Amino acid sequence: MRVQEIMTNRITSISPDVSIREAAHQMHTLNIGTLPVMDGDRLAGIVTDRDICCRVVSEGLDPAITRVRDIMSADVTCCFGDQPIEEAAHLMEDKHIRRLAVLNRDNTMAGLLSVDDLARGSHDLAGEVLDVVVTH
Repeated sequence: MRVQEIMTNRITSISPDVSIREAAHQMHTLNIGTLPVMDGDRLAGIVTDRDICCRVVSEGLDPAITRVRDIMSADVTCCFGDQPIEEAAHLMEDKHIRRLAVLNRDNTMAGLLSVDDLARGSHDLAGEVLDVVVTH
């Protein structure tokens, strides 16, 4: 089974210049915990609800003036949609992450792969990833 068969391909992204307040509002409205950060058609980073908690709230930063670019993770771990899900799962384990950005072979954003998505393809693989990520 390939990543593109189970990934979430309907994604909402955000600009790096948007305020953290707006990013949090979008996450709340869409009931999601991750937003890819796009600078034009290039994946510039990723911002998560955890980033907002740990990098904004805990540091006392003002979410109305702090920009996504100030807290996003710019070093995004990615896989390709045509890769086997086993490769993506091993990458998640190696990097201790719950979500991967999925790219097309022309390096454009294709979607996101979460542990939940992985569970649709293989409960065993998802369980292995969670065992590593949760205990880390």
